[in-house]
Amino acid sequence: MKKFLLLIIILISAANFYAQGFDKSKARGLFLSMALGPRLPVSDFAEKYSYGLGINFELSYTDNEYLPLFLYLKAGFDHYAGSQNFYRTSDYSAISVNMIPVGLGAKLFLPPLVEDIIILIPTIELGGSFAFSEISNQFKLDSGKSSFIEDKSNFGFHAGIGVSMFLMEVMAYYNYLPQLQSLSADVKVRIPVFIKL
Repeated sequence: MKKFLLLIIILISAANFYAQGFDKSKARGLFLSMALGPRLPVSDFAEKYSYGLGINFELSYTDNEYLPLFLYLKAGFDHYAGSQNFYRTSDYSAISVNMIPVGLGAKLFLPPLVEDIIILIPTIELGGSFAFSEISNQFKLDSGKSSFIEDKSNFGFHAGIGVSMFLMEVMAYYNYLPQLQSLSADVKVRIPVFIKL
């Protein structure tokens, strides 16, 4: 958890320093977002784990030469608990994953679906991912096995689709990491750090 808090402080500080150094005649905007939502393991990951919950912070940048494309860097914290079905058929008494995913990618805003009372903009994104995972393995007392904590780091990718009102959006993602594949949904709030109209 200390690593996660340190990462958030670094992201916010970087946003502040980066915004101060912008070439203001060219820059369009720098934005900070916070997202929260459920996580659903899929494939082999779903055999041992149940639903999870995640939070992430994102720093995104766009330039008037490249609109409607945004480049982003995001980091978060995901937690997955073990599946009750897995406990019944194994020597485990508890298993869980705490994950710190970091992603770098691009988001594309498509032409608006609605422009009357509110603006609804479809959006897609694609990016690379790195995740540091801490897996806690606890066994039943009569199993004769010793509990242990396992650390893993993996590279993968993520792809998302959603709808945006720009300062708020709802996104659904497919996250691929070897042996840790998941589907996720996020409700995201975006605030401008620096913007030039």
